[in-house]
Amino acid sequence: MTDWLLFPYFALPAGLCWFVGAGFAFKTNGFRRAIFFTALGLCLFCVFMVGLWISLERPPMRTMGETRLWYSFFLPAAGLVTYISRRFKWILSFTALLSFVFVCINLFKPEIHDKTLMPALQSPWFAPHVIVYMLAYATLGAATIAAVYLLVGKKKRTTDEETISLCDSLTYVGTAFMTVGMLFGALWAKEAWGHYWSWDPKETWAAATWTAYLIYIHFRKSQPKRRSTAALILVGSFLLLQICWYGVNYLPSARGRSVHVYGQ
Repeated sequence: MTDWLLFPYFALPAGLCWFVGAGFAFKTNGFRRAIFFTALGLCLFCVFMVGLWISLERPPMRTMGETRLWYSFFLPAAGLVTYISRRFKWILSFTALLSFVFVCINLFKPEIHDKTLMPALQSPWFAPHVIVYMLAYATLGAATIAAVYLLVGKKKRTTDEETISLCDSLTYVGTAFMTVGMLFGALWAKEAWGHYWSWDPKETWAAATWTAYLIYIHFRKSQPKRRSTAALILVGSFLLLQICWYGVNYLPSARGRSVHVYGQ
């Protein structure tokens, strides 16, 4: 059994493991140690999430703080997969740092977390929809980190080609997850409210975000040499994603109207 009072005792050691793993990534013969410590941090974080799920007697996905848990978990996981497959030494550092920012937000800005779950959320589509979306957000976050690295890093033709290729791969995977998440959400909406799509503020921003990533994909296919412009499109798409994820909560058109506002 786990509750939020124990969060620092899992999150801080997990974050430490991620940073240690990121450090080993830059050392000679540090590949296996980087994987070990990053995976150990993920295991610690996963133990807390599973314990919280059991304690709440529901998936920890109802509030913004709970979704930040999933993002904090999936981002280092995406970085680890990328590091293993592409050997980019810097990716673990950036994903660990960004993930720990979200951990700190949960540490310093706790929210009310209880067992209450509105009837519409008591659906078998609830957990798959949120988990797939958080996977998409984390993967696309890693793609954005690579895009920023391309924009501000030293300009080398070989490095730029490798980095934009990484952006492409992560964006393909993230957009695929986002598409599946939208489909799950539509099926859930049909079951809960009787219609697949209602164009409320959250859904509108989700469609805008999805379109932005499709624009990036099509731009890369049609203009493969314009890497910096593509990276800017990717960064802009991620900003739309942030509005879709939590920015909508602060829009006057969403408060009191949208069924997608966290904790409402």
